[in-house]
Amino acid sequence: MLVDMDTTSPETRQWRVPAALPAIKIGGAGALVALGLLLTDGDPVRLTLTVLAAAALLVWAARDLLAPVRLAVDPEGLTVVSGFAGRRRLPWSQVAEIRVDQRARLGRSHAALEVDTGETLHLFGRFDLDADPTEVATQLRAARPTR
Repeated sequence: MLVDMDTTSPETRQWRVPAALPAIKIGGAGALVALGLLLTDGDPVRLTLTVLAAAALLVWAARDLLAPVRLAVDPEGLTVVSGFAGRRRLPWSQVAEIRVDQRARLGRSHAALEVDTGETLHLFGRFDLDADPTEVATQLRAARPTR
């Protein structure tokens, strides 16, 4: 469901993908193709796999360009990215819980913002929000009207 957001309202706050991220993905796709051409030794299978990996990176970058805003909040509720590049409106009455899942992995700590509606779970990482998920969760809880 595509929803228009009023981003001009001072009460609306949004979080988006970092501006450099799609460019990095596009550059990575180009580098993969270049390496594939240099290192495949004429093997069509290796070249095909390299081109497919580059195409996947380009599709991933296209999502960042088509739907850069991953999360928005206003007095009526949240707007979250849904599917490839769509948006879904979540009124505050549908938002059951906002929490941060903190995990240690490979010697590093990773946080993910979780917006739970009871039926669906929307996850956002640091590169989805261009901000610390813990800080975003605090801002979302502060924006939520008291029940």
